Amino acid sequence: MKSNDMKKTVGTLRMWLVALGFVLAFVGLSSSGDLSSVFSEQVSPTQDLSSSSSSGAKEEARGFEPASSGAKEEVRGLESASSSANGDAPGLELPVAKTKLSQTIKHRTAYTVSYNHDTRQPNWVAWALTRAHASGNLKRGDFEDDLDMPSPKGTKADYYNSGFDRGHLCPAGDNKWSQKAMDECFLMTNMCPQTHALNAGIWNSIEQQCRTWAKKYGKVYIVCGPIFLNKQHRKLGKNKVVVPDAFFKVILRTGKNPQAIGFICRNQSEKGLQKKDFVNSVDEVERITGYDFFSKLPDNIEKKVEAKADISQW
Repeated sequence: MKSNDMKKTVGTLRMWLVALGFVLAFVGLSSSGDLSSVFSEQVSPTQDLSSSSSSGAKEEARGFEPASSGAKEEVRGLESASSSANGDAPGLELPVAKTKLSQTIKHRTAYTVSYNHDTRQPNWVAWALTRAHASGNLKRGDFEDDLDMPSPKGTKADYYNSGFDRGHLCPAGDNKWSQKAMDECFLMTNMCPQTHALNAGIWNSIEQQCRTWAKKYGKVYIVCGPIFLNKQHRKLGKNKVVVPDAFFKVILRTGKNPQAIGFICRNQSEKGLQKKDFVNSVDEVERITGYDFFSKLPDNIEKKVEAKADISQW
């Protein structure tokens, strides 16, 4: 019995010693103010996780911005490479979108394309056409799918038996000076669905007129693309290439007497009409399309040449 009583006493003493140790530790932490920091640290991981999550979301959002910034960098790279001999601002032909849109920008030998993955065709194609490039002896190329452009995108097969032409934006006639330029202008990412009446009619006539002006003035800047009205649209093929309602083209010449002119053509037959019947001011084309054209012009010149269009001044 004495042995058992002794064991109980020792056990009880140990329990009291452990309890005393906890009390002393508690008092020590309280007096030093560390206890509150312990509790706050228990909250911190939740705060840090929230902060990390938020930060991660921001990083992810920023991850989209470099793609846009990358496109701008790519455009700036083109501008640096395309400095003109007559002192015009590099990249003068490149429009600026006033609203956000789907686009991948690609720089070709002769033109720049802003490609829309929603409509499966360009937003716009822009280029500077010089007197030297306005003629040549090369034969037309062959239509080819653009393997360099990310999907979704339009392909040759989408147009088969559709009743629509694969209509060039930057035309073959502007690219007879270089085989590479000719091949690139036949990429499907330079095409839009056009009625044959438009493609072989007034659109072709305006293309020829641009080459005449390039030869006459030495250089012209050209931007063109599709126009979509707010309605349901027919879609072609497996990739659902959207059929535009109309097309725009704006042309600028610089020099001593700068002039700009715009054209808007419906995607249909326009028998009996002449080029002058499709003339619009660049300001009007900007209002319809939402682009800012020739924004690198000095403000006073841009305002003057874009306010009106007179084909007789060309």
